[in-house]
Amino acid sequence: MLGTVINTVTVIVGSTVGLVLGNRFPERLQRIAIQSVGLFTLTVGLKMAFGARDIKESIIVLISLAFGGIIGELLDIESFLERLGDALKKRTSSNTATFTQGFMAASLLFCVGPMAITGAIEDGIKGTYNILLTKSIMDGISSVVLSASLGIGVIFSSLTVLGYQGILTVLASMLGNVLPESSVNCITVAGGLMIIGIGINLLGIGKIKVGNLLPGLLIGGVLGALL
Repeated sequence: MLGTVINTVTVIVGSTVGLVLGNRFPERLQRIAIQSVGLFTLTVGLKMAFGARDIKESIIVLISLAFGGIIGELLDIESFLERLGDALKKRTSSNTATFTQGFMAASLLFCVGPMAITGAIEDGIKGTYNILLTKSIMDGISSVVLSASLGIGVIFSSLTVLGYQGILTVLASMLGNVLPESSVNCITVAGGLMIIGIGINLLGIGKIKVGNLLPGLLIGGVLGALL
């Protein structure tokens, strides 16, 4: 769990720094900063998305995202995340218009990628946290830029990081190293495509309901193990 704790702390510290800097940043600088994170996010997502080893894994990812998206749309996961962000906004009495956007964007960016999954598994199975330490640095830098542009909602994404990665770490320590490599690859590629969607949203190119695609990660992992 130490890796997840470190990751959570870096998000809090980075968000705090961003909030302090945000008051001193004119809107045009905030805009270019968030666009920079969007471009970086696209680059990371593209690198991950090309990780399929063969056509079988590519097809698995396509099926996973298609059916995962349908399930997510029926469950309306995106709206649930928005309501969660709105509830946090009311609880904190925040008047920031971008509170929910910041919470959702940061939560998805920090948790959808394979580094969150593989890092938590490494932490749970081996007791080491090299992957999560690298992820912590990346998340800390991103949280500075995001909170400077989108406000205090970003800092509450630390709760998502703590809960999500913490649960994965505990499960990994209980189940042991039983996750096949094909499952990890399918999760990685699917996660990369979702991160590309986050980058598109941050750049304002379109509006993709990335939250509704989340079931695709589970489907991809299961199909990768079975096929």
